[in-house]
Amino acid sequence: MSELGDRANSPMPGVGSSNGGADYDYLIKFLALGDSGVGKTSFLYQYTDSVFNGKFISTVGIDFREKRVVHRSPGIDGSVGRSHRVHLQLWDTAGQERFRSLTTAFFRDAMGFLLLFDLTNEESFLNTRNWLSQLQTHAYCENPDVVLCGNKADLEDKRCVSEDKARDLAQKCGLPYFETSAATGQNVAKAVDCLLDMVMTRMEVCVDQSQTSSRSDASRSRTPLHHSHQNHQQNSGHGCAC
Repeated sequence: MSELGDRANSPMPGVGSSNGGADYDYLIKFLALGDSGVGKTSFLYQYTDSVFNGKFISTVGIDFREKRVVHRSPGIDGSVGRSHRVHLQLWDTAGQERFRSLTTAFFRDAMGFLLLFDLTNEESFLNTRNWLSQLQTHAYCENPDVVLCGNKADLEDKRCVSEDKARDLAQKCGLPYFETSAATGQNVAKAVDCLLDMVMTRMEVCVDQSQTSSRSDASRSRTPLHHSHQNHQQNSGHGCAC
């Protein structure tokens, strides 16, 4: 399969920014993906509310959680740069095949993706390739920002997928990888923070490219007129038609 690399030059879907009385700078949507039972819902509840419910309840269709965070962009010299208030919408998708047409309809509106598999279920790990293929087909671009999470890291005695095997897949696909636990909170916030950093970096690159392109277009729109006038004078005896 092709790698999900070279993200910085890809366009972003619409990003909501604060207007009027909104008390945040950006509205950013993330989507959690993976087979049924890998712990997507528990992962998101752990991130937003720091709670864990061990009872499995299958998500029907689509659900979502919300959280406000402050993102601090790194400065050029490595210092902390400008801060942005971000309103995160974390969409939780059903893993069952019968809901696939519904869930893929939400792919294009998401700006980043948390792809989860169950470390105690090798099939869910093997199916991550299918999910990545779905993303390449239905997301806003062929190389969206994705963070791979091996969930249920607290169940070490039931592990079926080694860390080396998971990291090897992540490296081949160009994805950051975290071993997470919705039960203990291990690396849950780190995984989401990593995805947010990736998305914010892509946004900043897109803005910089847009501004550079606008300046370049403005320069080109002026320069040809100047050269055209000079060339016309040279070709017509300094502008004299007689």
